[in-house]
Amino acid sequence: MNNSSVAIVSGGGTGIGAATAATLRDQGWEVVICGRRPDVLNEVARSTGSHPIIADVSSDADMKRLVTETVDKFGALNGLVLNAGIVRPGAAGDLSDVDWHAMLSTNLAGPFYLIRAALPHLLDARGSIVGVASAAALRATAGIAGYDATKAALTMLIQSVAIDYGPDGIRANSVCPGWTRTEMADMEMSEFGSELGVSREDAYELATAFVPSRRPGSSSEVAALISWLLSDQASYINAATIPVDGGLVAVEPGAIAFDPRVTVRSNSQNNKSPGLPSHLAAAK
Repeated sequence: MNNSSVAIVSGGGTGIGAATAATLRDQGWEVVICGRRPDVLNEVARSTGSHPIIADVSSDADMKRLVTETVDKFGALNGLVLNAGIVRPGAAGDLSDVDWHAMLSTNLAGPFYLIRAALPHLLDARGSIVGVASAAALRATAGIAGYDATKAALTMLIQSVAIDYGPDGIRANSVCPGWTRTEMADMEMSEFGSELGVSREDAYELATAFVPSRRPGSSSEVAALISWLLSDQASYINAATIPVDGGLVAVEPGAIAFDPRVTVRSNSQNNKSPGLPSHLAAAK
């Protein structure tokens, strides 16, 4: 046992979760990372000095065990990073029951189970919670209705925790990343680029063409905000939902047609680019 602050990071084996584990460790935290894949989890543990626990966030029993093992090992629990999440494509009329329930289980029920299991210890420590939602929680994205809905619900769960337990010293906030370079995003951009006959880097450039910062974010940039929200430097930040998206959600969609880089294409031309939104197809 030691006197360091202790955090659990769910989905800690890749992407934002792994970057957050590294950032917190650099800042002196003891970090427990959880996930379902031992290989990637153990690699992050080796590279960051985090402690890995194999656990499925959609299992209430696993989340109780995760919290118990963390407190048994480190003697306290000061922070949660609710990062585990999945996406299954489909509009509301197309989603299967299996995909819908998978997203509910991982993106919403999982954070609820972990929060509920951790609350007694967080109350003792007057701790902090950060939920990793998405820009899709703030603006609906076509073709991912279940992801939109569950990530938006996560932000409201986090706000509810802040309202209910803020008087007892708990802080709970959400971050909403836009396009961020992660393993999952790289795969999506590779697939997107392949459909258009362009490189992954070109696909990222197209996907962020109307982001004011004109680029995707990095996992470490999101991790920096998460670690700050967990820290005492953010002591008066509670129930916040913070975009980390280069300004994406501030863009007025109706103004895109007036962007000098955009040319008008017919529907038949746009249909030649499968899966590419018309405003991106028009970006030069």
